[in-house]
Amino acid sequence: MKKAIVFLSGGVDSATCLAIAKAQGYACYALTFDYGQRNHVEIEYAKKCAQQMGVAEHRIFQLNINQWKGSALTDHTLAVPHERSDDIPITYVPARNTIFLSLALSWAEVLGIADVFLGANAIDECNYPDCRPEYIRAFEQMANLATRQGVTGTQFTIHTPLLYLDKTEIIRAGLALGVDYSNTLSCYDPDSTGEACGRCDACYFRAEGFKHAE
Repeated sequence: MKKAIVFLSGGVDSATCLAIAKAQGYACYALTFDYGQRNHVEIEYAKKCAQQMGVAEHRIFQLNINQWKGSALTDHTLAVPHERSDDIPITYVPARNTIFLSLALSWAEVLGIADVFLGANAIDECNYPDCRPEYIRAFEQMANLATRQGVTGTQFTIHTPLLYLDKTEIIRAGLALGVDYSNTLSCYDPDSTGEACGRCDACYFRAEGFKHAE
């Protein structure tokens, strides 16, 4: 059975991406990052998703990139904005996807896996530079230049099945594949009980997606 590394944050996009990878016949190795994020409770939702969706293995990788802060998601002194913006928002975590993809690449090479699934989205992701299609293509090219597997064996492919879908289309795709979205959290600033704030960008896009998916 073919295998894939799948990023699993605990949100709508990653749960849908996991369901798509499974539907395409992959044995999925889920990878969740505990990086000192403000919405740390999402990791518990990732665990629920991984268990319910029957992944081959689920790794939670710890790295404290919150040490140098620089983002409202990793610096609790910065407020999460509750209004839409056309600029790169303060919830952008510097170079996050580059860090995460590099670590996924390392694990994939150890396991002999050539396929990595990432729920990046170029439509609803607030102009994040590391969710753009040109970035994904560039990282894939780099991966195949910088690894033993890339230069001597099967080259890596980074799959981004949600890249050009809006949130409604993502949710519809997930529902068609049986995703239980009650096991997901999409919020940048949940309270101490894990309740979503209902006001941040992530909450806005989730609510709009479900409203139009019905």
